[in-house]
Amino acid sequence: MRTTTVGDLRILLPDLDPDDLDSTSELTGDLSDATVEVASWRGAEFENVSVRSSRISGVDLSESTWQAGALLGCEVARTNFSGATLSGVTIERCAVTGSRFTGARLTDIRLKDVLFEGCRFDYATFTRVTAAGAVAFVDCVLTDATWSSCRLLDTVLRSCQLTRLELDSCQLRGADLRGNPLHDLRATLANLHGVILDEDQLTDITHLAVAELNLTIRKR
Repeated sequence: MRTTTVGDLRILLPDLDPDDLDSTSELTGDLSDATVEVASWRGAEFENVSVRSSRISGVDLSESTWQAGALLGCEVARTNFSGATLSGVTIERCAVTGSRFTGARLTDIRLKDVLFEGCRFDYATFTRVTAAGAVAFVDCVLTDATWSSCRLLDTVLRSCQLTRLELDSCQLRGADLRGNPLHDLRATLANLHGVILDEDQLTDITHLAVAELNLTIRKR
């Protein structure tokens, strides 16, 4: 069993042995104990497809559609999900590194023991994405992304770019946002109820409060 710790969060990760994986370039049905490298599934449509205990690396999944199904115990590296639509997919015990989700649409996604590291989510849309267990974003780009009606309790974000990230009707109680600039967030304070911050972020929160309350600050 392999684990990693981000902040106070312990995440259970896949522990794959390359010698136990069979090489393939096809995803026509459920996939298990496989390795896929430098394949192109651009624009493909998947329904109720599950991938288990597999490694996906350098694959093009841009503009693809994935309806239901799951990613379970997988490593996903340098994979392109730009413009993809993922709906009703469960992602559990997965490490997703160096991958691109630019403009992707993630709806009704369930996350548990998932690490996103060095990934791009710029202009991506998260709708009703739920953390059912440990979830962390590390060194990720979330510029101009939108999170709507998401329930990401106790999630950790570390060293992420959150410029113009829009939060709408989100629940982030217990989320650890330390180490991220917050001054350019597009969010009401209700979306930040119960989050964990450091002292250096208090100025950012003050600016958000001044804007939300339409306060006028004048010298005496």
